[in-house]
Amino acid sequence: MDLDLKDVLEFLQTVARSIGAEVTSPWFYLQLGLVLSGAGIAFAASAAVRARIDMTSLAMGWPGPLRQLLRVLLESVTTVVFVILMRIARTGMVLWTWPSRSYLLAVALKLALAWLVIRLITSVIRSTFIVQIVSISAWLVAALSIIGQLDNVVDALDSFSVVLGGLRLTPLLVIKLGVLLLSVLWLTNIASNFVESRITRSTDLTPSIQVLLIKMVRMGLMIFGIAIAISAVGINLSALAIFSGAAGVGIGLGLQRIVANFVAGIILLADKSVKPGDLVTIGDSSGRISAMNTRYISVAAGDGREFLIPNEDLVTQKVTNWTYTDKNTLVKVNFGTNYDADPRLVCKLAIEIANETPRTLKSKSPSCLLTEFTEAGMKFSLTCWIADPSYMDSVKSEVMLSLWDAFKREGIRVPYPVRELRVRGGALPVETTVEVPT
Repeated sequence: MDLDLKDVLEFLQTVARSIGAEVTSPWFYLQLGLVLSGAGIAFAASAAVRARIDMTSLAMGWPGPLRQLLRVLLESVTTVVFVILMRIARTGMVLWTWPSRSYLLAVALKLALAWLVIRLITSVIRSTFIVQIVSISAWLVAALSIIGQLDNVVDALDSFSVVLGGLRLTPLLVIKLGVLLLSVLWLTNIASNFVESRITRSTDLTPSIQVLLIKMVRMGLMIFGIAIAISAVGINLSALAIFSGAAGVGIGLGLQRIVANFVAGIILLADKSVKPGDLVTIGDSSGRISAMNTRYISVAAGDGREFLIPNEDLVTQKVTNWTYTDKNTLVKVNFGTNYDADPRLVCKLAIEIANETPRTLKSKSPSCLLTEFTEAGMKFSLTCWIADPSYMDSVKSEVMLSLWDAFKREGIRVPYPVRELRVRGGALPVETTVEVPT
């Protein structure tokens, strides 16, 4: 115990002597003066840059994340200039004298650089957990670099390895690959969103072609970015042959439906059988297509619900597309009257009502036909055209309400079934008639 306490005291004395020697050295005050001068110059340069640069005009037309990154970079001009000045001063001191005489400059440079990295990265990340990981990692790297243990930690992370085929996996390789993949995927997402905005603005492309081009661009950029990240960390793509073979087996065994939906989505986009905005009926689901994704399409029912229908179902099942070639839709209203009514007057009233109903096309004349004589009365079929099939039910309801008012006004009755019940030998020896309205 006495020996341990003695070692601790000797260590503290050694540290105190080192600090005292550093503080009393003229090189310390020279470095401190350079740090303070660099901070002053950085503040002055930041004020000048902010006064001369208009953020709105400079980043006009840029993607949102890049505008945010540029805004944070302009707000951090002081730190950027300070890092540059400290780097220049540190390099000059190392070339001019011993590296130990510029230790304070190195500490200031690494702390400022860590702060700048954290500021820039966390400005475009919304996840609190990832922000904390980035912050801790940046400060840890800066601390290890300051105490001179960063190279030892890197060597330790690279010393443990697992060899799979021709691929040597180490913790350092996994960390580098993870950081590069996140960075590349973030950049490809920005680039694909930028290209998507340009494609959707084009009026020369149909909606289905726009969706197809957007998906091809996203997939191509993602594959290209992942290949670059893998190559950047020193992994030979040929070493991944064993993994690609395993992935092929996995797709063949367990991912058939996913691949089928993906291929079906490409087919739907290529043949233009359905496209965003179409009004479709698939089985018991009806609505307007709001989005077409890699695995499914989203059909908005109009009542707050959205049906997510796999792409494979649209290829293999019967699909009713109300707006495939023409959005004009025929609305058919079937109704009946009793035999006391004049059928020609009924047809005339129905046509007049269809012409006066809002949303019906005036360019296509409605028609009313007497279709059948039945036991209860005469049956008629009124047809009219509308420009938007989504209003089919509402137009049909308006026509039927107007027919009801017109029949009341003209004294035309709608037939309903009448049943006669005869009770014999019971408590009701009279003939009873029961009318059941519909």
